Amino acid sequence: RAIAVGGNVSDEASVAAAVERVAAELGAPTILINNAGIIRDNMLFKMTVDDWDSVMNVHLRGAFLMSRAVQKYMVEASWGRIVNMSSTSALGNRGQVNYAAAKAGLQGFTKTLAIELGKFGVTANAIAPGFINTDMLRATADRIGVTYEEFLADASKQIPVARPGEPEDIAHATSFFVSEGAGFTSGQVLYVAGGPTN
Repeated sequence: RAIAVGGNVSDEASVAAAVERVAAELGAPTILINNAGIIRDNMLFKMTVDDWDSVMNVHLRGAFLMSRAVQKYMVEASWGRIVNMSSTSALGNRGQVNYAAAKAGLQGFTKTLAIELGKFGVTANAIAPGFINTDMLRATADRIGVTYEEFLADASKQIPVARPGEPEDIAHATSFFVSEGAGFTSGQVLYVAGGPTN
C-alpha cells in the first residue's frame, strides 16, 4: 500500500505534517530516501543569492529536516535506513557551484548520520549518480544550448560503459542500501557512474 503526500522538504512544518501523515496511515517510517532536488546552474559571477539559497534549501536543509523528522521512528524501532542522493558533481562541476557544494555537503551529512545513529540500528549511506537520463539532464542540455540527443551521445563517449545511466541503475543501488542485508554498511558514498570517478 502506498500514499502520495505533497510537501515542501525545505519547510519544517510541511515536513512534520508529511511525516506524521505517513506514520498515521502507513506506520512508522523506517526507510527514507532523500531524493528531492533542483538545479539553478550558473557561473559563480552570474549566480544570485536566491539561486544559491534555493539549491541549499532543497538539497541540504531538506535532507536535514526529513532525516530529523523520521529518525525518532527509526530509533524507536531499532532499525532504519537513510539513503541520501548526492552526485558526481560533488567532486566539482563547472557552472554548478551551488549544486556541487550541496551534494558534497550531503556526503558529510551522511557520514555524520552514520556515526550518530549507528548504535540505534540505523544506517545512512549516500549514492552519487553520474550522468543519468532524467528531466534534470534535459534542463542542463537546454542551458548549454545543445539537443538532448547530442548531449547524451557526447557524454556516453566519456563513460567507460559507453551509455548514460538510467533511473533503474540508481534504484538497484538503493535497494541494496535499504535491505536487511546492508546492516553492516553505513557511512558510505557509492558512485554509480558507469566507471571510476576521480
